[in-house]
Amino acid sequence: MNIYKDYLKEIEERKEQGLHPKPIDSAELLNAIIAQIKDKNNVYRADSLQFFIYNTLPGTTSAAGAKAQFLKEIIVGESVVEEITPDFAFELLSHMKGGPSIKVLLDLALGNNLQIAKQAADVLKTQVFLYEADIDRLKEAFKNDNPIAREIFESYAKAEFFTKLPEVPEEIKVVTFIAGEGDISTDLLSPGNQAHSRSDRELHGKCMITPQAQEEIKSLQAQHPDKSVMLIAEKGTMGVGSSRMSGVNNVALWTGKKASPYIPFVNIAPIVGGTNGISPIFLTTVDVTGGIGIDLKNWVKKVDENGNPVRNENGEIILEEAYSVATGTVLTINTRTKKLYKDGEELIDISKALTPQKLEFIKAGGSYAIVFGKKIQTIAAQILGTEIPTIFAPSKEISVEGQGLTAVEKIFNRNAVGLTPGKVLHAGSDVRVEVNIVGSQDTTGLMTAQELESMAATVISPIVDGAYQSGCHTASVWDKKAQANIPKLMKFMNDFGVITARDPKGEYHAMTDVIHKVLNDITVDEWAIIIGGDSHTRMSKGVAFGADSGTVALALATGEASMPIPESVKVTFKGQMKKHMDFRDVVHATQAQMLKQFDGENVFQGRIIEVHIGTLPADQAFTFTDWTAEMKAKASICISEDDTLIQSLEIAKARIQIMIDKGMDNDRQVLQGLINKADKRISEIKSGEKPALTPDANAKYYAEVVVDLDAIDEPMIADPDVNNDDVSKRYTHDTIRDLTFYGGEKKVDLGFVGSCMVHKGDLKIVSQMLRNLEKQNGKVEFQAPLVVAAPTYNIIDELKAEGYWELLEKYSGFEFNDAAPKGEARTQYENMMYLERPGCNLCMGNQEKAEKGDTVLATSTRLFQGRVVEDSERKKGESLLASTPVVVLSAIKGRIPSIEEYKEAVEGIDLTTFVPSIKELVTVGH
Repeated sequence: MNIYKDYLKEIEERKEQGLHPKPIDSAELLNAIIAQIKDKNNVYRADSLQFFIYNTLPGTTSAAGAKAQFLKEIIVGESVVEEITPDFAFELLSHMKGGPSIKVLLDLALGNNLQIAKQAADVLKTQVFLYEADIDRLKEAFKNDNPIAREIFESYAKAEFFTKLPEVPEEIKVVTFIAGEGDISTDLLSPGNQAHSRSDRELHGKCMITPQAQEEIKSLQAQHPDKSVMLIAEKGTMGVGSSRMSGVNNVALWTGKKASPYIPFVNIAPIVGGTNGISPIFLTTVDVTGGIGIDLKNWVKKVDENGNPVRNENGEIILEEAYSVATGTVLTINTRTKKLYKDGEELIDISKALTPQKLEFIKAGGSYAIVFGKKIQTIAAQILGTEIPTIFAPSKEISVEGQGLTAVEKIFNRNAVGLTPGKVLHAGSDVRVEVNIVGSQDTTGLMTAQELESMAATVISPIVDGAYQSGCHTASVWDKKAQANIPKLMKFMNDFGVITARDPKGEYHAMTDVIHKVLNDITVDEWAIIIGGDSHTRMSKGVAFGADSGTVALALATGEASMPIPESVKVTFKGQMKKHMDFRDVVHATQAQMLKQFDGENVFQGRIIEVHIGTLPADQAFTFTDWTAEMKAKASICISEDDTLIQSLEIAKARIQIMIDKGMDNDRQVLQGLINKADKRISEIKSGEKPALTPDANAKYYAEVVVDLDAIDEPMIADPDVNNDDVSKRYTHDTIRDLTFYGGEKKVDLGFVGSCMVHKGDLKIVSQMLRNLEKQNGKVEFQAPLVVAAPTYNIIDELKAEGYWELLEKYSGFEFNDAAPKGEARTQYENMMYLERPGCNLCMGNQEKAEKGDTVLATSTRLFQGRVVEDSERKKGESLLASTPVVVLSAIKGRIPSIEEYKEAVEGIDLTTFVPSIKELVTVGH
């Protein structure tokens, strides 16, 4: 009774926030509710029925176990509840989607009561979230000539769980809502500073865009009850940045439809659009929820009579509106003609948004049901010994005779599942692939855990080589929110079979290392496919795809992912880096030179960047691959020379060994297995049996970009351009400026060296610069705060061993203390250096931020509005992105330095340099 009264108290507290009762996931609470339902005179009985039927989370939550068991009692007559008939109990079981509900349905289907068995079988035929133990029970019954088991397998083989679903409507009416102009970051849809509430879907939904926008959406829905509201990025791309699942969940919560009447606050089928399409990871997440993402192309380049782009006085290409999608515009999506219409007039072809596979996701209410359904169909046909009938759209297999393979095509062909034997696939093919490495991070991890529960998964797939759950996004502040969420997440993932940053038993030191850095270390094969719950899952070994929390869950549960093989853009280098330049400047220059070369078209968007970086070890090369998320690429691949790859693998082995020494390995000895794989790969390279991955000479690319290192004279800065008259050009990563643009005058309020974009060399640069400046000036005085956060603990350990950390401590005014971590976020900064705990820190923006209205110069990747710094009444906050030496010098001077000041400060310092491989230079020169 006490637990129920605590729940009632929580309900009253939520009412004050305008929230409904929190969905129930605890068996203890639900058992108390069930007891009250059984007591016909209980004063709380009516409410208890409502909570039981409509407010209990399904899947593998302990509450789902209690619910399934009670429904079983009702079906077999052990309990009689007037409001829940046996037929209604079966209906409720059918909406629980796996886990305990499947066990109960199997108990009933394979039991002695034929009438109940047939009803249970009919429900089972609609279910797809079955695992090995469930299939084994059915298989055993089938072997013993159980007719119900045969009937179920025959239904699965025919995929009746899919074919009996309602067809996708021919016409879907939408009414538009412009969420913003320019690129829309997912931070607008699911702000980083609200990450703690993402697993509480209704609460988190309150933070989408603004309360005013939410009211406008509700008003549109009231005016157009027969239409879906379509959220649009006008003159931009929808869904750039991170936190895709929570962003899509919020859009679906406000504009989608209920997944089930009996599952609270889980909505599906959002419809989104963008002038420049949808960010690749965001689009995958829309597919996960059975939604539609449309590249609207409603603004096009203005051309002259010769077909050349017309430019304005600043040299920028002028765009013309092809058709209006202003808020309140009614459009029609035709799923048969695959066209978008307005008032009966065709606007554009949208067949890419309505491929046969995507239409299946829409019909099934999301991609999970299709992935699991195909698997069950295959297993059922094998057990029955029959051919698999063609129900689902066949995988698209594109094979071009005589055409070589890009690096990503080679990786996909090696890891593909279910291909036509002997067929070699090229870009555009749809492929199911085995996943080698999976990463989950801590602000989306709670949602990944929920997704695993909802798909009834209890243990990691045995085909995954290694998986890691990080603690980096909540590393800055160990506040009440983190204390409530993170230990619970770590226990769930540890039990699931994932290597966890924190040990639930407290036996090893809590690691807050940045997830991408750890994944980069535990990837020990450049032929690997990596899936990670962060947009910066971009390894410098293998090909890595940032993914939503649901796709991460699917990869953990099945060891597979499904996607088209993307096209590639080849990036090579010519010339020579100047000694005063840092490799980060090469990264920014790549983007700037690409945009110039292709008249403003971002040829990287949605594609693989195959970067021929040959001579740069994995840590340094990661700076390039990490930034490719901001270039809007689908992923990136580094082409390394044999010796460089061996060097990178040896570094990775040493770091994995550190994890083992700390006690982080599990019963399966996953980490030791990775070291063994690294040894095998090194042996293959050294012997010549299998050299480092390279593309074929006759591979076909969407485009080729040659970066001219000679043309990079000055440090390059990515500027959010917050005052650009054209709103759509603000907060993109495409405005790249050289140091001289700022005239040595632009004020800097705070510098930040940290996040996944820095490596050990960057921290050495900080200490060397401070020593240099002390020699030049007698002392070092900071005119602005400098926040320094190493990405990993091992970097700090190595710096301590080499004497560099001591130098950093000498100049710092604050150093993190793991024994007494900060309990509150810092809101004000002094003009000194802060040595912060390893992790994401300011880049994440969910805990620490700069002071409102500050101009921040950072090594990170985030310049979106409100992410690192929010606006104030006095001025807009702005986050400019630059190399480590530029950031350090700017904090010391309180302004962006002149090129002369910069050159003097870096004199004699070994910056992160890069020399293109001779092989590539010969190719480019030729």
